[in-house]
Amino acid sequence: MNVLVAGGAGMIGSELCTALVARGDHVVCVDDFSTGRLENLDHLVGDDAFAVVGADVSEPGLGARIPGRRYDVVVNLASAASPIDFVVRPLEILRAGAEGTRQLLEVAGRDRARFVMASTSEVYGDPDRSPQSEDYVGRVDTMGPRAVYDEAKRFAEALTAAHHRHLGTNVGIARIFNTYGPRARDDDGRAVPTFVRRALDGGTLEIFGDGRATRSFCYVDDLVAGLTSLIDSDFPSPVNLGNPEEISVDELVVKVATATGRQPRVRYLAGRPGDPTRRCPDISLARRELGFAPTVGIDEGLARYVATRTELDVRPALSAS
Repeated sequence: MNVLVAGGAGMIGSELCTALVARGDHVVCVDDFSTGRLENLDHLVGDDAFAVVGADVSEPGLGARIPGRRYDVVVNLASAASPIDFVVRPLEILRAGAEGTRQLLEVAGRDRARFVMASTSEVYGDPDRSPQSEDYVGRVDTMGPRAVYDEAKRFAEALTAAHHRHLGTNVGIARIFNTYGPRARDDDGRAVPTFVRRALDGGTLEIFGDGRATRSFCYVDDLVAGLTSLIDSDFPSPVNLGNPEEISVDELVVKVATATGRQPRVRYLAGRPGDPTRRCPDISLARRELGFAPTVGIDEGLARYVATRTELDVRPALSAS
């Protein structure tokens, strides 16, 4: 197939591009490299089945700036998506969710392509039930510090659903839960890459709140398998993709210490406004409709992630264990 992957230079996007090329698809990656990194795609550059276009999906005239082939699939992963980004790129995030999604939907409609929208567990806000299933409407504070991302994705979902209902566009919506992997940014404020980097560097792990808040962490290979299954399906409704193994932040610290062979210092800070207290996907729908079943648990995933660090980082971590 011919696949357009917007945001293809990010952690998830670059892994998805790699998987699609490996199975024989032709992939065009569109990215403005504001948070994605060109080096994430170095191994694909020069492959006849892969091309990169530097473009912001929010800028007018996107359709004219991408190669004029007919696409079978358009995947929208284009958005900054970390807590730090919420603070420094709020307007860009809102534009990506609104105008970026609109333009990519137009490309999909033009080519009668399947459109896969990468949404997020953030649409559930600070949930009052766990695990979260797709019929849960969520508790989002539209004025809160995370609202730019939450609302951008909620609007993108609404726009995608409207195209499906009123224009017949073939769509899929993935609500992605916390994901980590080799190409994660060390400096974006997410728990796994931040904790691992600080542990290996001998730094202090800072926990916002009392450490009892829960998260579920999905290794990127499992997430990409789920996205690929969604691409290949015709399922139109939102579907959770993540690992339902729910652990507290305190438990994550212990597992990071084991994976790195370090015993990092821990400092507790005041909780951040809007941070959810629980986050865990109900993946019953994904199991039934997509055959989605994560295979990499948190212990194995952390070991893989630590092993992707440089030899300088990894060797003392392993010897210290």
